[in-house]
Amino acid sequence: MKMTMTTNPAQQPSFGLHRNSFGRLVFTGADGASHENVIPVRAFPVSAPDGGVSVVSSDGHELAWIDRLEQVEVEARKLIEEELASREFMPEICRIVGVSTFATPSDWTVQTSRGVTTFTLKGEEDIRRLPNSALLIADSHSIQFLVRDLKALDKHSRKILDRFL
Repeated sequence: MKMTMTTNPAQQPSFGLHRNSFGRLVFTGADGASHENVIPVRAFPVSAPDGGVSVVSSDGHELAWIDRLEQVEVEARKLIEEELASREFMPEICRIVGVSTFATPSDWTVQTSRGVTTFTLKGEEDIRRLPNSALLIADSHSIQFLVRDLKALDKHSRKILDRFL
């Protein structure tokens, strides 16, 4: 499959993207060079998830830059989105049900976009503030939980978070 991205109409780089027999992404550049096990990486996965995506070789070199996923043909976009979804596991916290203690480490029970779960917060430093009232909370296993908008949480959840911020 061949896809064309346009960042500047004068420059229209084209390349191919498909899965090999092992299910890994294979990138074929405009020069015909093929790269196996490529990885799409979002530039700003939290603040601009629909923004820039880099297609990176297995050794970390950028092979292509995509300003917006809409610029990519449907089939290639689907492959990229599937790969991103398998790599980016970041449930969104909708509500904090409770915490075991207000000292760390503490066990948190939360309602997420993927269901109810419990995780351990090692320390207050594992809660990072992001732009636009967003938070990123890392549990003891380094799983990232996103609070998209602190102000949109219910009063009980905000009160618990205030104790840790």
